Amino acid sequence: MRKEGIVWKTFKVLVILLGMVLILGPIFVIFINSMKTMQEAGRNFFALPSGLNFDNYKELFGRSDFWSSFRNSTIVTVTSVTLIVLIIPALSYAVARNLNKKYYKMLYYYILAGIFIPFQVLMLPMVKQMTQLKLLNQFGLILLHLTFSLPTGLFLFVNYIRSLPAEVEEAARVDGCNVFQTYVQIVFHLIKPMIATIIVMDSLGCWNNFMMALLILNKSHNMWTLPLMQYNFKAEFSFNYTMAFTAYIVCMIPIVIVYALGQKYIIKGLTAGAVKS
Repeated sequence: MRKEGIVWKTFKVLVILLGMVLILGPIFVIFINSMKTMQEAGRNFFALPSGLNFDNYKELFGRSDFWSSFRNSTIVTVTSVTLIVLIIPALSYAVARNLNKKYYKMLYYYILAGIFIPFQVLMLPMVKQMTQLKLLNQFGLILLHLTFSLPTGLFLFVNYIRSLPAEVEEAARVDGCNVFQTYVQIVFHLIKPMIATIIVMDSLGCWNNFMMALLILNKSHNMWTLPLMQYNFKAEFSFNYTMAFTAYIVCMIPIVIVYALGQKYIIKGLTAGAVKS
């Protein structure tokens, strides 16, 4: 039994180390190449840089299109995630507490069907409709982020809310709270772990979204987000990948911060505020 325990522990450690190499390896290669010139990177892509060379970072921060794209990405991501947090949990609460009714059940499964439709199927009709509505701008992209987040968000929140004890809401109604007050003062606090999860997931999705931004914001470079700006490091016959890698490292930092801040809410207090049945 002891030998089997040692073998199992060794196997788990090896799997963890392999996962770390697979995840951190590409990030390490990107980082070291962001410290190189194009000539140095061309000589040996995987070698360490000859020294700490921050010229690529200075050049990136000196570009006006970087800061305008950073501002656009921040506006789109923050606004999209804010609307998602305000609308989807509230809708999910209404559906979860009325799922025994035919109308709400049909609504739930109708929205849930969006999970199974590939984005490629929706691309052409989506662009045509957004063009007719004159929404080929940042506001249109924000609405699309909200729309495409709805099926997954509704599925997660409805199942999470249905797992909450109903006694808390019943006690709030006895104290004179209406449905809105019960949701804001009680339910919203109980679903904070799921809200933190959605914030992290959708922040990552909105911040890194390339295809949808390309379809909606390609009308003017003044509306570009960071993924579109990074894509344009590639010319017809060349690719300035050291600058692209520098942009990848810099643009990764805000999402890492969001995850670091949200992680504690995901892990701790999953049953905070619950009562014993």
